[in-house]
Amino acid sequence: MAKEKKVAFITGGNRGIGLETARQLGKGDGIKVVIGSRDLGKGQAVAKELRADGADVDVIRFDITKPADYKEAYDYFDKNYGKLDILINNAGVSKETFMAPNNTSTVTQAVLRETFDTNFFGTIELTQVLLPLIKKAPEGRIVNLSSILGSLTLHADPDSPIYGAKALAYDASKAALNAFTVHLAHELRDTKIKVNSAHPGWVKTDMGTDAAPMELPDGAKTSVQLATLASDGPTGGYFHMGEALPW
Repeated sequence: MAKEKKVAFITGGNRGIGLETARQLGKGDGIKVVIGSRDLGKGQAVAKELRADGADVDVIRFDITKPADYKEAYDYFDKNYGKLDILINNAGVSKETFMAPNNTSTVTQAVLRETFDTNFFGTIELTQVLLPLIKKAPEGRIVNLSSILGSLTLHADPDSPIYGAKALAYDASKAALNAFTVHLAHELRDTKIKVNSAHPGWVKTDMGTDAAPMELPDGAKTSVQLATLASDGPTGGYFHMGEALPW
């Protein structure tokens, strides 16, 4: 009997790092990838391309800013698979310019709230909704797409490479997401579910711009590594390409 495939859900998986993560996971052995795309038509188009490239991929319409979509995603995975092995919380937003002068004293409440609604509150609520399905998987994996810009240690260090990159709404949302990783991993410490934060690197995407030094295939590697951790792998950590980052 063929081994039952693992099922992975990638939010914001129709472009950028999420799309490349879907490609790499879907071409791996024994993983069915479902992409969450706000525009179903665009999602279906990229899923067709990934399937032509040998990846086992499907797509559902999903918008992290719409809580009603969380229940629809739950119903989809419950009906079709009865479980969820891998959740990659990839969807994210930035409303600021990373290398602009520090605007902490003037950043608007609207920017703060929109950023946190997507990067923090939406991610937590979705994870809570899907967690019962992840608990039904033999060994669940939750990957939260953070950023090195969420590291308070590095932000406070004048010698760190990110010291001058202060974008309060985005940075604070990723620091908060890291806290969620630590807390959820602790709650689930006696289960086979592993929860980790991933820093993909500075990658050539719409958010990262063409100035970024990393290409998409490398930008997806950390998510793929954490999504496919062995049973003796870490949980409650913050990683880039297998290396732990300071909180």
